[in-house]
Amino acid sequence: MPNPIYLDHNATTPIDPAVVAAMEPYLREVFGNPSSVEHAHGHAAASAVDRARAQVAEALGAQPKEIVFTGSCTEANNLAILGVARAHADKKHIVTSAIEHPAILEPARALQQDGWRVTYLPVDEMGQVSVAAVASAIQTDTALVSIMAANNEVGTLQPIRAIGEVCEARGVLFHTDLAQFVAYGEVNVERDHIHLASVSAHKAYGPKGIGAFYVRARKPKARVAPILFGGGQERGLRPGTLNTAAIIGMGEALSIARRSAETEGRRLRTMCDTFRDRLLAGLPAATLNGHPVERLANNLSFSIEGVEPLALIRNLREDLSFSASSACATDKIETSHVLKAMFGDTARARTAFRIAPGRHTRQEDMDRAFDLIVAEARLLTSFARPAA
Repeated sequence: MPNPIYLDHNATTPIDPAVVAAMEPYLREVFGNPSSVEHAHGHAAASAVDRARAQVAEALGAQPKEIVFTGSCTEANNLAILGVARAHADKKHIVTSAIEHPAILEPARALQQDGWRVTYLPVDEMGQVSVAAVASAIQTDTALVSIMAANNEVGTLQPIRAIGEVCEARGVLFHTDLAQFVAYGEVNVERDHIHLASVSAHKAYGPKGIGAFYVRARKPKARVAPILFGGGQERGLRPGTLNTAAIIGMGEALSIARRSAETEGRRLRTMCDTFRDRLLAGLPAATLNGHPVERLANNLSFSIEGVEPLALIRNLREDLSFSASSACATDKIETSHVLKAMFGDTARARTAFRIAPGRHTRQEDMDRAFDLIVAEARLLTSFARPAA
């Protein structure tokens, strides 16, 4: 397999070696079912799960009893949207944004088919939701507001603390998808007035196939009904035998992130700012997408006039791995709903691509990526120019 420079950390991250080491005993020796606490094997597994739950809670400023392990952040998002709806059948309205992840938008659309009203808030050209728009959208029958903390495509950060304050003042539950945020940002669910939150392990150097759902147990207590049924594990909100090794990995990954987020975020932001300034100077047809300052430390989204992003990616795939901001299916390529919400169905939306360095990215990797992208973009634009 080729070994290109990996610059797609907003899609997934490599698992940290310390996380692998923490998981390894639970893939071999400590194999008991955490629900079988009566005997030594089950008790050992349950104790390890308890430690991981405490690690995840500490990373969020939560209490361990408020953490529910799920199979993914997508599952946690579905549980937030559909579980709140089931628990508040007397209310028929939720508020979200037009640039949320499909794991929010699709369950919201499913609710619409069941008679719920969904307000999809617009964003400005930098990809931000207006706090005033959130406040205006809340109605007497609003059960939930769900706004992601950071956008995975363009990196824009949302004013979640201010949105949480509005929701709490109006007696409405506030949910946020923290998938992109926890690796390089600091969050405190109580300070930020967050009542429900979804977290991913594999976006923070942990294993795939495991997520967590924060459900506030303190005032205001969040009421959520299950959407799956079975043996009653995880307070009945997520039944099924716990994936002990993956849970251990998630706990370790979030513990590492909590300790390193500030330093690592500063390092990545410096590299990204340098890359951004050089690219915009070297390619006058390039434009930065997303907020210029209030953005993820490791995210850069660009559009280059005359450059098809999939051509850029395919031509450089032996040397670089990065992402187009488009949703690709087997039979069609569609412009990203995030970019369309920001710019409409325009050339800028259609030509966006994303660079996302990470924990193991070096400055020389970014320098090499810059040289390759600039050279290839110039080649592609020269082909696109009409003959004189």
